[in-house]
Order: sequence, then C-alpha cells, then structure tokens
Amino acid sequence: MQNQTILNFAIRYGFLILLAGLVIFFSVAASGFAGPRSAVFIFQSVAITGILALGVTCTLVVGGFDLSIGSVATSALMLSAYMMVVLEQSAVVAVIACLLMGALVGLVNGLLIVKMKVPDLLATLGMMFLLIGLQRIPTEGRSISTGMNLPDGSTAEGVFSPAFLWLGRHRFDLVLENLIPVPVVVFLIVGVLVWVFLELTRHGRLMYAIGSNERAAGLAGTNVTRYKILAYMISGVLASVGGILLAARLGRGDIASGNNLLLDSVAAGLIGFAVLGAAKPNAFGTAVGALFVGILLQGLTMMNAPYYTQDFVKGAVLVVALVFTFALSSRRGGGGH
Repeated sequence: MQNQTILNFAIRYGFLILLAGLVIFFSVAASGFAGPRSAVFIFQSVAITGILALGVTCTLVVGGFDLSIGSVATSALMLSAYMMVVLEQSAVVAVIACLLMGALVGLVNGLLIVKMKVPDLLATLGMMFLLIGLQRIPTEGRSISTGMNLPDGSTAEGVFSPAFLWLGRHRFDLVLENLIPVPVVVFLIVGVLVWVFLELTRHGRLMYAIGSNERAAGLAGTNVTRYKILAYMISGVLASVGGILLAARLGRGDIASGNNLLLDSVAAGLIGFAVLGAAKPNAFGTAVGALFVGILLQGLTMMNAPYYTQDFVKGAVLVVALVFTFALSSRRGGGGH
C-alpha cells in the first residue's frame, strides 16, 4: 500500500520536482540565471513555442497530431512581411491575412484527415512540405526586408508598420520594472483560453471523448467530423499567431527563423503528458512543458554548453518524461486491479 502511495506521488509531482531541481541547479551553476532579466528572457523565448504547442495540444486531444505547425508559423512570418514590405498593406490587413491563412491550412488538414481518410501524420507532413516550398516562391527563396530586389526587378519600398512591430517588441512596465514583452502576455491569454475551452466547456469534454474513443463518441451523437476539423483549425490559427509575433520581433521576413519551432512545440506538448500525472494532452501541462524547455535551453546557454548538445539534452529529457509518465501510469493501473 505504501509503495502504491509513493508511486502515485511520483507520477503526480515527479515532473514538477524535476523542474524545481533544474531551476535550483542552474541558479547555482550559472551566474545570473536566477535574476529577473533572465526570467523575462526565458518567458519571451517560450512564448511563441508555447502558443504553437497549445495548438498541437488541441489536435492531440482529438487523437490527432499536427506536424505542419512550424511551417504554418514561418508562412505567417513570410506572409506578414510580404503584405507590408512588398504589397505595402497595413498591419491590420497583414494580421488578418495571416490568421485566415492559418485557419485555411487547418481546414484543409482537417478535411484531408476526416474526409479523405489520410492518416494525420502523413496529411500534416505533406502540408508542411507544401508550405515550406510555397513560402519561398514569391521571393525566390530570399528573406524579405525593405529595399530588397524583387524577382521582377523592382525594389520593395514598404516597411514594417510600427503598430505591427509593437506586437513583438513592446514591453509592459510591471512590478519592479521587470518589463513583460507582449508575446508573453499573448501566450498567457491563449493558455488560459485553451485551458478553459478544453477543461470547462462541453465542447472540450466532447473533444476528449473523441480522442479516447472516436467510435463510441460518434455513436453517442457527437459530431466527430466537425470537432476534429475544429481542432486542426485552432492549431493552424495559433501557429499563425506565433508566426506573427516572431515576425514582429524580428522586423523582417527571415526564411530560416522558424527552424526549431516544430520540435520545441511538439516537445512542450508531449512533456505536458507528464505534468501532474495527467497522462493525456492538457493545456496546463503544455504551458509547463514550454517553460521547462525554455529553462533548459536558457540554463545550458548561460553555462556555455555547445549549441549542438542542446537538442540532445532536450530529446533525452523528453524521452525520460514520457517513459516516466507512461511506464509508471501503466504500473499504477496494474496495481489498482
């Protein structure tokens, strides 16, 4: 009985204890890690990853998976830059175009998976390659910036709107002048909205029901098609939001800036399974997972760890977290019979 109690405690709080241990370790080993400036930088670095990860979480809830989020984000980054720099549109038009693009990609993903019966991994992988190619065609593979030469021989005269750059660069002056960047505020708002939607609404409960047993949910009268498509549309829109914030922070359409977004976002979403022993996709766990990835990378950077070791450490932690979650959860299930 005592072993079962210890096991339950380890499943529920083990990951949070690991996170606290990581913070203590880096605070001791890396000078300046425990400071407010470092904390703000961590939050800023995880905000965009976290927003994408929350989108992935919605697809995981319905038993799916979205591999196209990184390319949707970079497509939004390139599209917003193209709208303002090349087409000389306003910030509002650029943002609306990006959000519509994300929703459209999510809709197409959902239709491929639900109507055409294409497996989710294959459908979203195909979309990923499609978008990677598509976003490079208008500029022949070059990044977008004011004054660049366009393929037709003309020069791009437009500039990034100050209102657009505000989204990525403005900081809110809060307690003790720890300036909180706008993307962090957006991440927190999106996190709360997704958590409320999934945990507290009927729609969220139906999406979880589809993920656990799609056939049973359908027989009970749930519109499985509509909810699965909705999940992919939410994922596409949130990926676009991440891309918009990244473009606003960089101030240019950098073709290579979103390279790590997919892996970091997926890692955050999957690590979320281990938080509080959930063993299922959930918004709170995903937010903690994104924070964990950010703390890990910031700590390794401040300790001058070589950049090529960071992905290895990140992967090792992800594997340990998932083994920890599912192996212990299955033992708990076995012990309960």
